[in-house]
Amino acid sequence: MIPDPPQAPTLCGMERILLCANPSASGFTGGLRRAVVARLRQAFEVQTELPETAAAARAASAAAAARGFDLVVAMGGDGVVHHVANGIGGTSTPMGIIPAGSTNVLARLAGIPGKPLRAADFICSRPAPRTAPAARLTLDYGEGRVESRVATFSFGVGFDAAVVQRAEQEPYRKYSLASVHYAISAAAVAWGEYAAKRPELKVELPGRSANAVAVFVRVYESYTYFGPIPVGFGPSNSDMLTVLMARSFGRRQIPSVLWRAVSGRDLARIKGFEVRAGVPTFDMVAPPGGILAQADGELIGAPEKVSVAAHPDHLRLLAPV
Repeated sequence: MIPDPPQAPTLCGMERILLCANPSASGFTGGLRRAVVARLRQAFEVQTELPETAAAARAASAAAAARGFDLVVAMGGDGVVHHVANGIGGTSTPMGIIPAGSTNVLARLAGIPGKPLRAADFICSRPAPRTAPAARLTLDYGEGRVESRVATFSFGVGFDAAVVQRAEQEPYRKYSLASVHYAISAAAVAWGEYAAKRPELKVELPGRSANAVAVFVRVYESYTYFGPIPVGFGPSNSDMLTVLMARSFGRRQIPSVLWRAVSGRDLARIKGFEVRAGVPTFDMVAPPGGILAQADGELIGAPEKVSVAAHPDHLRLLAPV
């Protein structure tokens, strides 16, 4: 790989940033990375990392925060943003984003420029970091394995995790078709394994217990993998979580679910669906063996128990006010 352009002589007190880039992102090229690095080096001392695994991205970001770097920048899609956020979440180190993926959900939600070089220019303008919400997940996989993780815009158990899994089986379609590929994957999962699935997931919300086949948690007021089209969830509270529970997913519901999802209409109006807004924390228990889960579009295994809590100021993000 051609190296980054040389760093200009470091000025006394020049801020240090780590650029953590995913070379597998759909919009990533070596030339683009070099252009981004050159642009950032007009204002910062820049160190770059090209982690080969999710764990390496989290470790590099956490190490940069511990070493006093002034900023960690995630370059790629939602995956690398998720892992960087998990590395620095809860610290004083802010996160910047250079969108270079197929959907770039958090960047869109936060109003960050969608073009990589424009996003780099925005970072070079040194905007003041603002706090950003997250969902704190405690995942119990059984046999003593418990993991803590942060979701920056969404978390789901069941249906949407199965959609992500199916979409990842054909990554070339994800890169070329983006939101269309997710819509096709969602239709296939809904018509297939989830059409007659029983509600085996036990959900304990404040003042409410329910059984569900799938649970979806939204951190922001709007969210979608379908490009700019928001998925309607009814009312929301920016400091808390919005939780959608599906008690059934029969084939008769599928046309209505898909139509409402891609047209931005409210999913809460579908029979068998229930939305709870303003949720501070809740728990879920899956049947033995667990149920597949995703966070920010990243598959995170099949936990048997999950605790979810709202953290309205967990991240410091460089984003327009």
